[in-house]
Amino acid sequence: MRWTIAACLMGFAAAGWASDIGLVKVAAGAVHLERDGKRLPVQVGTSVREADTLVTGADGTVGVTFSDNSLLSAGPNSVLAIDRYAFDSTTHAGQFDANLKKGSLAVISGKMVKQSPDAMRVRTPSSIMGVRGTEFVVKVTEPGS
Repeated sequence: MRWTIAACLMGFAAAGWASDIGLVKVAAGAVHLERDGKRLPVQVGTSVREADTLVTGADGTVGVTFSDNSLLSAGPNSVLAIDRYAFDSTTHAGQFDANLKKGSLAVISGKMVKQSPDAMRVRTPSSIMGVRGTEFVVKVTEPGS
């Protein structure tokens, strides 16, 4: 009976870990995360999950390291949605789709893009970028600014 309870508890813990796809490594100024309709404060060590949206204020910046070692850094006044993230740590296959609604984003791609150059896409209000290289920066400004 004890083993059954322990196995169940381990299964619940593993399910919680499986949903974490990245970790906030840098957070400064006003930064929050939108998850499941809630606004959560962000600090170093905050877990990032698929379908999360990272939001920075006028003085905010956030840096996230994902499980494939991709590094994303969003600057002030940014809204970045993680639309899809799947990564197989054995084969390095996966898919990473993000949506930069406004602000700036710097990226250094990780193992996923090295394995499959078409694996990462970043959408903006006016374009979709397929990331085939290892580093890029994109900025989205509001109309009329």
